[in-house]
Amino acid sequence: MPTSISSPADSPGAVVTRFAPSPTGELHLGNARTALFNLLLARHGGGRFLLRIEDTDAERSHEAHTQELMADLRWLGIDWDAGPDREDAQGPYRQSRRAGLYADYFARLEQAGTAYPCYCTALELELARRAQRAAGRPPRYAGTCRGLTPAERASRSAEGRPASLRFRVPAGERLTFTDFVHGPQSFLTDDIGDFVVRRADGTAAFFFSNAIDDATMGVRQVLRGEDHLTNTPRQLLILAALALPAPVYGHVALIVGADGTPLSKRHGAVSVRAYRERGYLPQAIVNHLFRLGHASPLHGLLGLDEMAAGFDTHHLGRSPAHFDHQQLTAWQKEAVHRLDAAAAQAWLAAYLPTDLAPGARTAFIEAVRPNLVLPEDVRAWVEIVFGAPPALTPEAEALVRSAGPGYFAAAAAAAARDATDLAGIAGAARTATGRRGSELYLPLRMALTGRAHGPELAPLLRVLPIGQAHERLARFA
Repeated sequence: MPTSISSPADSPGAVVTRFAPSPTGELHLGNARTALFNLLLARHGGGRFLLRIEDTDAERSHEAHTQELMADLRWLGIDWDAGPDREDAQGPYRQSRRAGLYADYFARLEQAGTAYPCYCTALELELARRAQRAAGRPPRYAGTCRGLTPAERASRSAEGRPASLRFRVPAGERLTFTDFVHGPQSFLTDDIGDFVVRRADGTAAFFFSNAIDDATMGVRQVLRGEDHLTNTPRQLLILAALALPAPVYGHVALIVGADGTPLSKRHGAVSVRAYRERGYLPQAIVNHLFRLGHASPLHGLLGLDEMAAGFDTHHLGRSPAHFDHQQLTAWQKEAVHRLDAAAAQAWLAAYLPTDLAPGARTAFIEAVRPNLVLPEDVRAWVEIVFGAPPALTPEAEALVRSAGPGYFAAAAAAAARDATDLAGIAGAARTATGRRGSELYLPLRMALTGRAHGPELAPLLRVLPIGQAHERLARFA
């Protein structure tokens, strides 16, 4: 007979979500999207968003990673109502400090006969799995220690054999639940097999600590990657055995690269830190993540409040979401365009000449900003504007020379009178040669900047050092 798992989270009411990363490395874009979606789900429902650090793996978890992870989240604008730096009654929010709580629930499972010690070694387990595969069966625990008598357990303990603790999965049942992204789900308990809830070293396994923490912290909605979907039946079994409330689960499709494989380093940068260090703006990243696997009728660069208002779990996709660098670049350009003057200067500070007067610095940034995607892009324009007259390629010089010395003599004379008057400079060249349109302006641009494309010429002329416009034009007269 099917066993259906439900919880108070199925009913309308308080929204409590969480993001529960393991501090074993940098914050991946996929995890950042999970954190963002959970924040938006909580804010949309006027609820709470929790940050929990799952650091039971002592060898791989590091405090430095925790601090970097929290810094990256805050840089993205993702803040939490409670967490390791903001404790409340449901804490502590580091699993490494919750061992006493887990021990109590382990004891309850053992007392109820729902969990039992397993003395199998890693080698014995691997040999059993190989035998199952060879027989064409899916590998799962064979139940070797499931039926041990108290005397047999005592004997193994007396031998000094370390024991993990396994959950006793009921046989012959069908477990059903509704995933709020993928819809109705059904699993046979016979396909699950008894699983470890406490490792031989005494630490809680993921299935256990993750489920216990959600229940005891009052988490009502869990939105996570679909790679966790098959974990859900195990966690529901644990919570049901302990009479603890289960959250409603939703599993979002993974982010993939252009080739359709899970996003990884072979696709380029995959961590928030890497994008941050390159100069990407947080608004660009969160706007791109908001639309990865979440359809929205909202257009343009959105703030987090706007995203929260428009976030809808019914619009979460079931197909993999493709990370598109061109789309990210488009959001980055819009975010750069929206920077105020102070923010733009801070963004570019490391690449600007230190001796620029404040007014010249502001004017230069405003002149070149439409052509910038990343801060490093300004390097070329610093050299073009404040360096020596730009060298031309043979093709570019031929194009400039084709305008004729009369063209540049007239333009240089006009620049000597007023180097910031583009209309006057172009007008003089037009009067001297009759050129119009691109034939009039392209030689000017090439002579002044060495490039066929770039920022508008009028604001560039206003930031060129005194005498530079005349010098750059006169060399072709």
